Amino acid sequence: MKLNEIKDNEGAVKDRKRVGRGIGSGKGKTGGRGVKGQKARSGVAINGFEGGQMPIYRRLPKRGFTNIFASEYVTVSVGRIQTAIDAKKLDPKATIDAAALKAAGIIRRPKDGVRILSGGELKAKVTIEAAGASKAAVEKIEKAGGSIKLPEAAAAE
Repeated sequence: MKLNEIKDNEGAVKDRKRVGRGIGSGKGKTGGRGVKGQKARSGVAINGFEGGQMPIYRRLPKRGFTNIFASEYVTVSVGRIQTAIDAKKLDPKATIDAAALKAAGIIRRPKDGVRILSGGELKAKVTIEAAGASKAAVEKIEKAGGSIKLPEAAAAE
């Protein structure tokens, strides 16, 4: 094989639509832009423009803010953990933490930590180490005979 012989698979690259190339093409004359008016011309930027009327994003009051220091947790339900244990992706005898969940493919990235929620059922006796957990999730884990280790600040919540 030579470099000049390399080519893509058939149908892998779709030809671009050539507009304004005759009536027989199906995209001739106006080129799919309808007829006349601002939107038929080039350089149109009218999102949010209301014809000179004060736009809604300026008529409505602005409230609140986004806290840039807020922690962003990845949520995992106890049911999802049980499914992974059943599929032999998680070892119930080992401590389940963010690294184990990532290795099992349950979470993509741990962000600021993992928060355990109570969705689903948990049958296995597991030890979980997480950044946070809902009260119902803690109850389900303890009811199944397992334990959960939370940081001191999260346990006080």
